[in-house]
Amino acid sequence: MTQILRARRLLTEYGWQDDCQLRIEAGTIAAIEPIPAGIVWRDAELLCPAYIDVHVHGGAGVDVMDDAPGTLDKLAHHKAQEGVAAWLPTTVTAPLASIHRTLARIAERYHSGGPGAQVLGSYLEGPYFTPQNKGAHPPELFRELDADELDTLIAVSRHTLRVVALAPEKPGALRAIQHLKQQGVRVMLGHSAATWAQTRAAFDAGADGLVHCYNGMTGLHHREPGMVGAGLTDPRAWLELIADGHHVHPAAMRLCGICAKERIVLITDAMQAAGMPDGRYTLCGEQVDMRGGIVRTASGGLAGSTLSVDAAVRHMVELAGMTAEDAIHMASLHPARLLGIDSQLGSLKPGKRANIIALDGGLHLQHLWIQGQPYTH
Repeated sequence: MTQILRARRLLTEYGWQDDCQLRIEAGTIAAIEPIPAGIVWRDAELLCPAYIDVHVHGGAGVDVMDDAPGTLDKLAHHKAQEGVAAWLPTTVTAPLASIHRTLARIAERYHSGGPGAQVLGSYLEGPYFTPQNKGAHPPELFRELDADELDTLIAVSRHTLRVVALAPEKPGALRAIQHLKQQGVRVMLGHSAATWAQTRAAFDAGADGLVHCYNGMTGLHHREPGMVGAGLTDPRAWLELIADGHHVHPAAMRLCGICAKERIVLITDAMQAAGMPDGRYTLCGEQVDMRGGIVRTASGGLAGSTLSVDAAVRHMVELAGMTAEDAIHMASLHPARLLGIDSQLGSLKPGKRANIIALDGGLHLQHLWIQGQPYTH
């Protein structure tokens, strides 16, 4: 059955097109064409590619690490309400057995499908970090890099492990990066005290970018540019960014946009408290406190975010001075390119999956279609 969606403006990889319609057949975009003369009805002010959140720990009161049945379904619905049609459930540093169970659950959800935003695989954040910039991760559970252990993680995930985050100064990190890349796994660098030189060496070995740029890493200093300096200046590096105005100052968000506009991947890094009222929650097995939507550990450090992707896009426009076109690409096309799935997802183009959002002029979500089906919950 053919479905037609019409918009005043439609965003392609190459920019906005006015008064266009999308033809959808069997969940795929079949054509983008001008609206025929005489048809005045429009389904949307703006039609854009649906968002992809590659780094999500939780939300709606649940955590990716929870064993409870239905956890990933609940999160998939939560993400869909922010315009996300595809996402990577993300683990935290925990005992290896707990990580294995979580990867297996994510793999099952990936293969079986289900309601809400589609699970693309898993993202392993921890335990291969160093203590200096640990964030909320418990350093007593950090582990050394071992190829056999990594292969076991990939096997337990039934080859749905998409991203591994690690600290590049750890012993054997460069070999581990090369090994993971040979298995088709992306490698992001973070929760680390690496120098500029160590970070560059990791990019040379095949690492793909930085975990939540600026947070959990050596900052930019004019005599030691650190991980941030390496990421901002290396054209090979994708930069995850938590654009909530708390994790990263708006001026630093703007700097990131000026240096790396084509390489920013907007993420939420959202945890259990996202979409919930202020109060006490848990992350990495520790109690954390949310006040005014900001989550902190007992020592006062930031502990994940409560950001939504649609808000992140608006913040890049309002706080960082990005165009709407660039900000939307940062939450759709760029994450698809990072994961190597941009032939299927990430933009509105004939032949790609019909994951589409309708936005109003203020970039607020109006409707979501996942594989051509309107999302309702």
